[in-house]
Amino acid sequence: MVEEMNNIEVQSPEVGDVVTGIVTKVEDKQVIVEIKNCKQPGIIPISELSSLHIEKASDVVKENDELQLKVIKVEDEAIIVSKSKVDADRAWDDLQQKFANQEVFEAEVKDVVKGGLVVDLGVRGFIPASLVETYYVEDFSNYKGKKLSLMVVELDREKNRVILSHRAVVEKEQAEKREELLNSIQPGDILEGTVQRLADFGAFVDIGGIDGLVHISQLSHTHVEKTSDVVEEGQKVKVKVLAVDRDNERISLSIKETLPGPWEQVSEKIKVGDVVEGTVKRLVSFGAFVEIFPGVEGLVHISQISHKHIGTPHEVLKEGETIKVKVLDMNEEEQRISLSMKELEENPKIEKEDYRQYQAKDEPTGFQLGEVIGDQLNKLK
Repeated sequence: MVEEMNNIEVQSPEVGDVVTGIVTKVEDKQVIVEIKNCKQPGIIPISELSSLHIEKASDVVKENDELQLKVIKVEDEAIIVSKSKVDADRAWDDLQQKFANQEVFEAEVKDVVKGGLVVDLGVRGFIPASLVETYYVEDFSNYKGKKLSLMVVELDREKNRVILSHRAVVEKEQAEKREELLNSIQPGDILEGTVQRLADFGAFVDIGGIDGLVHISQLSHTHVEKTSDVVEEGQKVKVKVLAVDRDNERISLSIKETLPGPWEQVSEKIKVGDVVEGTVKRLVSFGAFVEIFPGVEGLVHISQISHKHIGTPHEVLKEGETIKVKVLDMNEEEQRISLSMKELEENPKIEKEDYRQYQAKDEPTGFQLGEVIGDQLNKLK
């Protein structure tokens, strides 16, 4: 038994062996360990403590830590061992698994370097600047010490190359959220959103991870010339879902449908017989459409434009002109209002007839030829 113990004591590990060591002393540039079943002490140079550059050994280990170490050199007085090589061997196996499964994991940013961020995974992992976020980041200094969720996007053990991405994780989460949202929303739903982007044809609104389009015709009950006249980027809006195309991930939205309609309670604003001002919006062969309230148009039939006979409304009116009209009839349910211009003008024909009647009634009677002859005959009798 004593002989067996003596044999164990004089055994020296060989290069490449993995041994267990207990930290007995931590110096600035190296760590002394007691290797199990080995008479010689072990030395871990500071360069073999981590895959990353470190300033002090105490940043990585402390006394009495138990470490798994790889023998890299055997000397008479000491065994040179490496912690980082054991960590690297384990890390490569783990990373290969994560890469194959597209697994998401967390790691702390250890350093900010030119072109990206560095993490310690047992091997050096690099996050290029373009793979940190889904948006442009000008200054990465506040990322040091921050934990990020990551995915392995490139792995090459021979070149000691590990490329990681936080952006891929965010995009994956966004895709999952989009799919969930697309499956949950239905036409008719009223949602809160944020205007993300303006275009000539409408506005894109983020409704919780996916953008929907509010066409320019759905921005307001009134005619809109430019999208920016109604909404701006960053504005919070309420929208109604008009249609959902799940295959193409397209959502049609409306702001107009969430606003009170221009015809609501219009009967409380005007009544038959009222005279109001309006703007000529459209001229058609049978009359003129006049906007008397934003989004509320009434029709002046061609027969109600003038007392005079006209061939087309263009003879009297032009689009954009402001005119006064009288309300002849209105139907709020059918959204129809009949208007008249000629009701506010005097009828020149009636004036002329009245004048003739006045002349006929008031002009002196005078003598009639029949009356004179009649008088002469009476005298002869």
